[in-house]
Amino acid sequence: MTKAIKTVGVCGAAGTMGAGIALVAARAGYRTISFDMKVDALERAAKQSTSFLDKSVARGKLEEKKRDEILGKMSHTTDIGELGACDMVIEAIFEDLAVKRDLMKRLDEACLDDTIFASNTSTLSITQIASGSKRPERVVGMHFCLPAQLMKLIEMSPGILTSDETFQTAWDWTKACGQIPVKTQDKPGFILNALLVPFNNDAIRAVEAGVASAEDVDKAIKTGLGYKMGPLELIDLIGLDTQVRLCEAFYPITLDPRAATPPLLSRMVAAGLLGRKSGRGFFNYEGNAMFGA
Repeated sequence: MTKAIKTVGVCGAAGTMGAGIALVAARAGYRTISFDMKVDALERAAKQSTSFLDKSVARGKLEEKKRDEILGKMSHTTDIGELGACDMVIEAIFEDLAVKRDLMKRLDEACLDDTIFASNTSTLSITQIASGSKRPERVVGMHFCLPAQLMKLIEMSPGILTSDETFQTAWDWTKACGQIPVKTQDKPGFILNALLVPFNNDAIRAVEAGVASAEDVDKAIKTGLGYKMGPLELIDLIGLDTQVRLCEAFYPITLDPRAATPPLLSRMVAAGLLGRKSGRGFFNYEGNAMFGA
């Protein structure tokens, strides 16, 4: 019998992905506890989430009562012990295997024995992440697409030791949230990033080689291929530093030269041009609103 999910925790909730995942959970009616290390970052993410919901109301996409219900389901903490109340915890911290394993150990201590741990990793092995936990059978891959509060797809990946019950419970939860799950194997990049990391790097290299401006590269891809967002706009959204981490995680596993970090990307990150979160990346941005707000 699958576990009933009532309360969901999100680790790394001050980040763009984590904040979006928290919105998905709360919007579906689950009590949602957002955890991160810094109070100011959590407060900033909470303001962005509120602004996103306010603008949804203003556009007629959400009723005020529903907005208030969603916000009432959400709480924020820097105390990992508060995740002990969760039936499922989704980690959305940055792509570093050692850090994710360490988080699993901390969650083991904080949470009940039957709590499900889901990883939002986009490139790392679920089995390797689960090895940081004493209960790897209760760890599952749950890769949301950015921005999580708008995109429906979730790549669901069992590790070698993930139990059928854990996978089914997590699968059912994604559907209850109105998301669309697909099952993938525990392979580097799963479906999307196995295709997107090299593709996005190709777009960066086109700009670096002077083939076209960032604006025209994105315009060509959106117009010619029907994409709603160009690859360089997407990199600005996820963060140029995040794209570097994706490359550093993906390239050593695949040895695909297209997955190696483009020199231009490294230089831009060194200059502090991180995309939306810094106000400038391949494009310039004003304000710090959540995408879609």
